[in-house]
Amino acid sequence: MWSSERKIKTKEEICNIAERFREEGKTIVFTNGCFEILHPGHITLLEKAKSFGDILIVGINSDESVKKIKGEKKLIFDEKSRLKIISALECVDYTVLFNEETPENIISIIKPHIHVKGGDYKEEDLPEAKIVKSYGGKIIIVPLIEGFSTTQIINKILALYKDH
Repeated sequence: MWSSERKIKTKEEICNIAERFREEGKTIVFTNGCFEILHPGHITLLEKAKSFGDILIVGINSDESVKKIKGEKKLIFDEKSRLKIISALECVDYTVLFNEETPENIISIIKPHIHVKGGDYKEEDLPEAKIVKSYGGKIIIVPLIEGFSTTQIINKILALYKDH
């Protein structure tokens, strides 16, 4: 039986996988996020990221790091659920969990050719940009899809169900 969980890797496993693909001349693309509630903006970002290379690795913030970044209330699905959801997407080749607030450590391990972020970021504001550039990697910012954010979705749900 096929399982999306085969795409979920440890840091050590993803390091070996990335090294193998680099040796094969494949272009490795990396993006990351919390992915609290999967929405069309996330899907567009992930599909676009995949289009930039051969292998798409997605770093998922651990529960601990989401709480540090966004607070307790933003954690809708736990890390195992978020890993499973993102891993089930066809455009995603591998996922890896990371505990830090930024992806600097995991990027230094994977050394992707291309690091993709959504349009709510600017390259100069990314702490990981220095690392990506240090080994000759490239950063691509993908424009946001208007009307889709986790906060907007949560607020809409709250508004729709406030009387229930």
